Amino acid sequence: MIEVLTAPDGSETQLRLRPPRALDARQFVLLFAVLSGVMWLVAALGWFTGNAFAPLFALLYSLLLAAALRVLWRSGERQEEIRVVPACVEVIPAPGQSPVFSAHPHWVRLIADEQRVRLASSGRQVEVGSFLAPAERQALAETLEGLLAASDGCNRRR
Repeated sequence: MIEVLTAPDGSETQLRLRPPRALDARQFVLLFAVLSGVMWLVAALGWFTGNAFAPLFALLYSLLLAAALRVLWRSGERQEEIRVVPACVEVIPAPGQSPVFSAHPHWVRLIADEQRVRLASSGRQVEVGSFLAPAERQALAETLEGLLAASDGCNRRR
């Protein structure tokens, strides 16, 4: 997902990139409850038919499922920020961190192909939006191209 945030005076534009999520937090909890509930139902039926280890396997399954869904949820919290101001282009990999790329817009080149979108300046390159879908990466490249052209007056896409 690409969010475009513009300062009220139009001097700064910030792109906030996040991976798309199919489920919200409530739906993740509901998914866990349904999958675990079905497993516990099957384990209870197994226990009644003589499988003494079925509840143990259901407990292990529930713990493994909870851990997997937590890892999946945390991976959806990734975020990148790209700030374009008249004096600087910055790429910040996560909120609160220092920029991994910073350069004057006049010297920044946009390098985009089907797989990657990169910003380059003075021999340094940084890939942006690696977690986005191909169509979103194309939209990101077009948006960055417009922002860089507007901040510098020329278009440097290659």
